[in-house]
Amino acid sequence: MSVFILHVYVSGKLIDVTPKQIHEIKDFLLTARRKDARSVKIKRSKDAVKFKVRCSKYLYTLCVFDTEKADKLKQSLPPGLSIQDL
Repeated sequence: MSVFILHVYVSGKLIDVTPKQIHEIKDFLLTARRKDARSVKIKRSKDAVKFKVRCSKYLYTLCVFDTEKADKLKQSLPPGLSIQDL
């Protein structure tokens, strides 16, 4: 498994733009309800469903291994966010 870390210089400051992983569904929903949350992408694989919410500074990800929980989570997302299934 390879991991890459991406750093960007903005106004002379080094910023870490690596995605942040969230482990709890409740924390993910709170993040998705923030003012700076713009969109949610949902990627389904045979093992898991990945939810990715784009906020102003970071991309936050949540992996759900139960498809029923993933469907409930999709229903619970805020209606103002653009949701894209990949």
